[in-house]
Amino acid sequence: MKKISLKKIYTVVFLLFSAVFSGCHNSASKYNTFTIWTDKKEFVSYSELFNSLHSDTKAVIIYKPKLANSLPPAKDEEQPDLIIGSWLKNSKTKKFFRPLDSLLSEDCVNTDSFYAPLIEYGRTSGRQYLLPVSFNLPLMIFSKKYEKLMPDQYQLSIQQIQDTSATFNKKNSKGVYTNMGFAPSWDEDFVYLVTKQFGPVFAEKGNSFVWDKEKLDETVEYIKNWTSEKNESTTVEQDFEFKYLYTPKYRQIAQDRTLFAFTTSSSFFNISFEQLGNIDYRWISVKNGLPIEDDIVSLAIYKKTKKLKYAETFIKWFFTENAQKAMLERDNKMHLDTSTFGVASGFSSIKAVNEHIFPTFYRSILGNLPTEQMLSAPISLPGRWESLKERVIFPYLSSAIKTEPQGKEENLEELLSAWSKQFD
Repeated sequence: MKKISLKKIYTVVFLLFSAVFSGCHNSASKYNTFTIWTDKKEFVSYSELFNSLHSDTKAVIIYKPKLANSLPPAKDEEQPDLIIGSWLKNSKTKKFFRPLDSLLSEDCVNTDSFYAPLIEYGRTSGRQYLLPVSFNLPLMIFSKKYEKLMPDQYQLSIQQIQDTSATFNKKNSKGVYTNMGFAPSWDEDFVYLVTKQFGPVFAEKGNSFVWDKEKLDETVEYIKNWTSEKNESTTVEQDFEFKYLYTPKYRQIAQDRTLFAFTTSSSFFNISFEQLGNIDYRWISVKNGLPIEDDIVSLAIYKKTKKLKYAETFIKWFFTENAQKAMLERDNKMHLDTSTFGVASGFSSIKAVNEHIFPTFYRSILGNLPTEQMLSAPISLPGRWESLKERVIFPYLSSAIKTEPQGKEENLEELLSAWSKQFD
């Protein structure tokens, strides 16, 4: 059966789904409807599954691509009952959520079934305002034929990546690199990850952020030394990248020009087992822990909901092994052109789902699941963090780490000021 584009499926379903149930909601209906605001398109499918199993309670999905910044609802806008998405953990959003503690029990939503660092992430002042839905981790991929070079079976530290990648470097008779193990300047997200080794470098401040200059300077110096000592210069690294690294990352590894490529679980486990071939991976450890990606997906109940009973019905159903297994099976049977991994684009927040169900769908996970004890949750970050990274932090870091600066270097204060003028 020919695979259908997931993007097209979701676009059509969102329109139909919202139209049908908005009509039901605004007229006398046999259904008890409640509204979910989300920035995760997968919840169209999950809600359809929920609705098919509940004859008198139906979920209405409203897609909010900038979810965290959509609160509170506009005066003429129907308010949400549930809010599910990323960037919900910050000082601006907490006031819109109601505590979830009354739901937490062994017979209802059992917190022991979740990864402890994720549950802790959702707590504020001793109360549970968020329930974790899914998460992702950074990792390095490499060809299995170089497995003997890896110092650990399951993970790699930043320093181990630096040292191991250098052993792969080779030059031709003209002194030009024909192989280069890895270069930090190839990936902005990797450079950002390195800051966590010295951090927290960045911290939330309202809609923006502040930074620890000393720790940020340490990060920059560490990367510049890496480049100078292992790969000569940033120019050499980027020349190599331009010449050889123009294919998808898993193919770069297969071509044997480079040892490592940086990615995350949401991207890596999206690739079919057959496509991966002889590609293996290691989790990246930072400060003796596995740093969870910043964009954890969480669930909250809107403080002013008038449909608490129905919202809670969805929550109780969603956080069960059977429900999440059914979600994965449903997407698989629909033969979607998979552009998302796992539950809501990541590992489930429920341990047993990852341990017992995920390996059936993602064979590459077998033998190297992240352990609860190693997970490290991120700090609170503003709702526009992705925009701040792309327009402020990444341009600054890309400029600052160059071993041979050319022209005017980017200034963090100036970049942030320019960004702020767009969002004030």
